[in-house]
Amino acid sequence: MDRPILVTGGTGTLGRALVARLLADDVPVRVMSRRPRPWDDDRPCEWAVCDLAKGEGLDAALKDVRAVVHCATDARDDAATTRRLTEAAARRPEGPHLVYISIVGVDEVPLPYYRSKRTAERLVQGAGLPWTVLRTTQFHDLVATLTTVQRRLPFVLVPGGLRCQPVEVTEVADRLAELAQGPPAGRVPDMAGPEVRDARDLAAATLRAAGLRRRIVSVPLPGKIIRALKAGGNLAPDRAVGSGTYEEYLAARARAGRW
Repeated sequence: MDRPILVTGGTGTLGRALVARLLADDVPVRVMSRRPRPWDDDRPCEWAVCDLAKGEGLDAALKDVRAVVHCATDARDDAATTRRLTEAAARRPEGPHLVYISIVGVDEVPLPYYRSKRTAERLVQGAGLPWTVLRTTQFHDLVATLTTVQRRLPFVLVPGGLRCQPVEVTEVADRLAELAQGPPAGRVPDMAGPEVRDARDLAAATLRAAGLRRRIVSVPLPGKIIRALKAGGNLAPDRAVGSGTYEEYLAARARAGRW
């Protein structure tokens, strides 16, 4: 049990929360990042500089780990980086447990990124190693960013009829920490936030919390992707196991002065 758990994308939104949770549990952790360790980072964890897109530093990052939680993602081709990771992990004599974080609806919503995530799931499942896959709905901060990124515009655009079920990232990190420390479990039940909300409603709540006054414009979008989203392909109402609401996230963000 002294062998570390490797967290890819350990400096990202989910990766940071997961590393914090594992350290709180006194679990040895190795953070994988493309960048060197910041000079003022004194957390009791190891650090591995690795570029997954090129495979540089990957073998050293995987050395002697007992589990790999793959939080790093590549919007251009998540499958390619996951393939590189799984092939390298399969060469290790230790045979680490692969834990992969995916998205609810990757097999229903025909977004290119979702298709890539579905392919990545299959790569994890077929790597010949013990594996676990968890699908979740979107994190609160992503939902907020879709609104705040438009803050310089005189209006905010939202897809008409779109619904979301955002989940608190620290709750996802707690679940991943539990899975990484446990035996391989295959495809585990999905994890979703406590409420299904209309995208327009979420945008309005975000604007209020940020102190912004903008007109919200619903944009009707045609095509297979929006039809799948309107049909709820991105939702898991029967798996509303998250407890943190979007308003609680917004309030915490305001207290932290993050607007």
